[in-house]
Amino acid sequence: MNIVFKIEAYLERKPDFIQEIKLRNDGEGDFISEWNATDKPKPTDEQLDALSSQAETLEKNNLAIANRQKEYGSPEKMIEYITENGLEAWQSKVQEIKTKYPKGV
Repeated sequence: MNIVFKIEAYLERKPDFIQEIKLRNDGEGDFISEWNATDKPKPTDEQLDALSSQAETLEKNNLAIANRQKEYGSPEKMIEYITENGLEAWQSKVQEIKTKYPKGV
């Protein structure tokens, strides 16, 4: 399980992994090397492990969102599709994509 999503679940937000929280890998896995978040204290490994289920959902949702965005295409392609096929056709296509890549929330 990716520690990034455990940290997001713990903080209930996406932190800045450059300034706020720094991760390192010692060859046995990633760990928190520096904690500068001010809204919550640095979590213990046990606290993060308890969030595995929530972190897994976040990870799956991020994958679903990335897959959806890839299929939606650029804003220019979306506008072109709507112009050529109409708004209802676009809404239908969006629903198909969402069904293809469901979020696990």
